[in-house]
Amino acid sequence: MDEKAAYIPERKATVSRKTGETEIRAAINLDGAGTAKIHTGIGFFDHMLESFSRHGFFDLEVEAKGDLHVDCHHTVEDTGIVLGTAIRQALGEKKAVRRYGSVMLPMDETLVLCAMDLSGRPYFVYDVSFQGEQIGGFDTQMVKEFFYAVSYTCGMNLHIKELYGGNDHHIAEAVFKAFAKALDEASGLDGRIRTVLSTKGSL
Repeated sequence: MDEKAAYIPERKATVSRKTGETEIRAAINLDGAGTAKIHTGIGFFDHMLESFSRHGFFDLEVEAKGDLHVDCHHTVEDTGIVLGTAIRQALGEKKAVRRYGSVMLPMDETLVLCAMDLSGRPYFVYDVSFQGEQIGGFDTQMVKEFFYAVSYTCGMNLHIKELYGGNDHHIAEAVFKAFAKALDEASGLDGRIRTVLSTKGSL
């Protein structure tokens, strides 16, 4: 955290959500060290969330129980809802937050672009293609559903684009890592911003 922005309170949040399909708890520290404790019952999804935590330097805990006997849809989507809500709460009033973040992230043959604006106005643009329907029991369609849920519950303008790629594992992992790096930049603090980065005075 920028020492010039030391007047910003601790940026942590814990959110729980229980429905007839899932029970999920997520805790995030935006100013963490990249430690993760993830248990969703979906091995590949755990790997993606751990990558998000490590590469964004976010301390993240996720405990999810869902109707995996049906499929992974509800568990992944609802985790996105809970995580997006936790990020929004941890950002608080967004004082001194840089607001914008973008990265072009390579992973072997794959290159992914992620750009975001923590504007408080949700919008989601997604242009990513996978070759197969699943990666290790994780439905590739759920990458889109997860980030849609995160962007709308967080109030984030989020754009994710695969510039090129081949291996589905690499594509998905590049997406999660690119999102992590862009959010790390956008949520970062700048001591020059004494209120919020907006002419409206709020985000």
